[in-house]
Amino acid sequence: MTFKTLDDLTDIAGKRVLVRVDLNVPVKDGQVTDTTRIERVAPTIRELSEKGAKVILLAHFGRPKGEPVADMSLMAIAPAVEEILDQRVHFAADCIGDKAANAIAELNDGDVLLLENTRFHKGEEKNDPAFVTALAANGDIYVNDAFSAGHRAHASTEGLAHHLPAYAGRTMQAELEALEKGLGNPKRPVVAIVGGAKVSTKIDLLQNLVKKVDALVIGGGMANTFLAAQGINVGKSLCEHELAETAKSILAAASTAGCAIVLPEDGVVAREFKAGADNEVVDIKAIPADAMVLDVGSKSIDAINEWISRAETLVWNGPLGAFEIAPFDKATVAAAKHAASRTRAGSLVSVAGGGDTVAALNHAEVAEDFTYISTAGGAFLEWMEGKPLPGVDILHQRK
Repeated sequence: MTFKTLDDLTDIAGKRVLVRVDLNVPVKDGQVTDTTRIERVAPTIRELSEKGAKVILLAHFGRPKGEPVADMSLMAIAPAVEEILDQRVHFAADCIGDKAANAIAELNDGDVLLLENTRFHKGEEKNDPAFVTALAANGDIYVNDAFSAGHRAHASTEGLAHHLPAYAGRTMQAELEALEKGLGNPKRPVVAIVGGAKVSTKIDLLQNLVKKVDALVIGGGMANTFLAAQGINVGKSLCEHELAETAKSILAAASTAGCAIVLPEDGVVAREFKAGADNEVVDIKAIPADAMVLDVGSKSIDAINEWISRAETLVWNGPLGAFEIAPFDKATVAAAKHAASRTRAGSLVSVAGGGDTVAALNHAEVAEDFTYISTAGGAFLEWMEGKPLPGVDILHQRK
């Protein structure tokens, strides 16, 4: 590995360890409604605490734009962190200055302290040197366990690594190792599944993937744009007709790179978008003018699963159809179950990420069977696009 991990941290009892975590979790009526991100960082916090470190958590919550906002205080998150850690979590009403320093001074070895929202200061998102220095004064060691914020060059995600010995936490480590297996140095053949509504949100992603994978399965509404670009009438389906030339350029780039593009052969069409709507399966070249494609048909499912069967590595971002509404979830569920089966058998490395993707795999009840599922959102997408991730790149440099 080209970055240091907690395995490289020894004799840290009594040391002040600043740990950047992602606590930007959904809250309703003052209660955290999804603790997934807290659960992901809990192993790092526990390990450091058990080694006797004074664990000081840095995080953002919402978009307060550099000013204190009462309903974006991390104080509301602290009870959920306490419950998952089964350990008291102290809280400081600021992340720098006397309030932070005084709270840290009162810590015993192994204690956990959550500092207030880093984005209450303008210097956080600006990566302001003075703010970075003030943050660094709180610690002896820096651990970044927030891959989900790794695409931001903020004070707490990138700046601190210039001031303190820097390490990857267990979640960051797992994410980077999984991504290395996914696209960095994968076993081939590599198949990517990219779905979702619009090509316009994933142009960079598609342009990067055709250079790196052996086959690219395009599904969801975005497949309609590629079909229309090839002269196929997609009826009333969601389609970005204005991106026809973009779609053609991606197809040409795939051809040059030797990447097979897998588009629907048939589609499940309906006249209205609602659960249980009357539907039929038609050849992709016979879509009725008054209908819309809401899922792919059995021929397309067979073709996709055949590619999954050939693959050694699968990278997945986006559903194949309108999976939220039955019966238009069939293709996504079928492909997910097939990928999960091959993963369980040890025949496939499967890496998936993106909000809709995680929801789709949970819907198919196979999320636990994938090799790795990223909850990192924008950072995962930018990694798939081949863009720099400042919060990650600095860890490599600090090795």
